[in-house]
Amino acid sequence: MRSIKYCITKEPPYYVAQCLNVEVSSFGETVDEAIRNLQEAIELYFEDNESVEFRNVDEVLIGERVVNA
Repeated sequence: MRSIKYCITKEPPYYVAQCLNVEVSSFGETVDEAIRNLQEAIELYFEDNESVEFRNVDEVLIGERVVNA
């Protein structure tokens, strides 16, 4: 069993959940649904990929900054 870290963004009309430890994401109509769907997607991902590179994420910071683009 592993502990994952994830972030959730609102991309109307859905909430998108992105795992920070592996390249897996999912979505749902609610935050709870997005989290449940992400958990299921990650479990399937590990089931199909025995040699997955799992990145340990100790801390998650959220920020916002204006850039010239």
